[in-house]
Amino acid sequence: MRIQSKIATFGALVAAAAGVAGCGSGIPGNSVASVAGNPITLQAFNHWMFVAAKGNAAESSGAPVIVPTDPPTFAGCLKQVRAQIPALAKTSDKTIEKDCAQLFTSLSSQVMAFLIEAYWYQADAYKMHIKVTKKQVDAALAQAKKAQFPTAASYKEFLTETGQTDADINYRLLVNQVYKDLVSRVSPKITKATIAAYYKAHPTQFGTAATRNIRIVRTKTQSAANAALAALKSGQSWAVVSKKYSIDTATKDEGGLLVGITNGEEEHALNQVAFSAPIGQLEGPVHGTFGWYVVEVAKITPATHQTLAKATALITEVLTSQNQTSSQTAINKLSEKNWGKQTKCRAAYSMDLCVGYTAPKTTTTATPTPTTSTAPTAKTTTSSSKSTTTK
Repeated sequence: MRIQSKIATFGALVAAAAGVAGCGSGIPGNSVASVAGNPITLQAFNHWMFVAAKGNAAESSGAPVIVPTDPPTFAGCLKQVRAQIPALAKTSDKTIEKDCAQLFTSLSSQVMAFLIEAYWYQADAYKMHIKVTKKQVDAALAQAKKAQFPTAASYKEFLTETGQTDADINYRLLVNQVYKDLVSRVSPKITKATIAAYYKAHPTQFGTAATRNIRIVRTKTQSAANAALAALKSGQSWAVVSKKYSIDTATKDEGGLLVGITNGEEEHALNQVAFSAPIGQLEGPVHGTFGWYVVEVAKITPATHQTLAKATALITEVLTSQNQTSSQTAINKLSEKNWGKQTKCRAAYSMDLCVGYTAPKTTTTATPTPTTSTAPTAKTTTSSSKSTTTK
């Protein structure tokens, strides 16, 4: 799961955050950004860069964990590379620094989105009087552990492997619940009326159309069609007659058989006779756009239609999914509207959620964006060492 994806699972589950009600509008010297006066500290940023870098390394077995957290010179990153990757011993500092800058851009934009958006959601939850309790978080943690970690040791191993702490996981679960509650708050209710309306508007989803199997001989001329018709009436088989007379390459070697055609699928003249003739009756010659036809209906399969009662469960599932998507979009737009203009970032850490951000005019091929279930997701944040719940 990419860092910027929505919180959805424990595996894609931050060490703690400051409160969402802040004061002042500047960016403190020890911070990378300020969201409505709440600082995102350099310490928090570096912590989550480490988590993201761990996830990046996990994509390749045995890969080193390189954490580029010191722009613009990346002296620390250069030192890490020199110490951990002997194969680059002869590579110039300039080349390695360039690679560090590319890795920083790849990871930092995601981590910043993760840190910023979580502030936004907590702030919106506060405005909507949404409160997530410790009891809810504890229950979510217990459920997640039960589902994904058979033993306490395996959970601790997960923390070690991902560079996270218990506080990180608890906070991620907290913001996960905040986000779910926000989405739920704006999600339309599914009622009998909305289910019935969907059922009426999508009739083809709740049944199958009538189909017919037909046999045809298609010829260029009416005289050839008459000859084919006479041969069939005399008792010759469709296999023999279609191979001798038909110019239809798709069916002439198949005894003229077309299987499972629906009304309107074939050209008008052929379709009309196919869906009006009884089974087993030779029809033709029929003049169509692509030639002359001799036709016989071999099988009729009636249409089926599912009742509203039987379709209700499926419709509810579809509407739930649609509402979830539209509600997430609505919450994202609301949060950006409420807090986007109050999100200020230092130049080195700026990205598209920050005020005044301008995308680079040119792009280079950077280190591939890391995807990992252990990296932070976008809907949670940290900035200090203490967890906070919304009020």
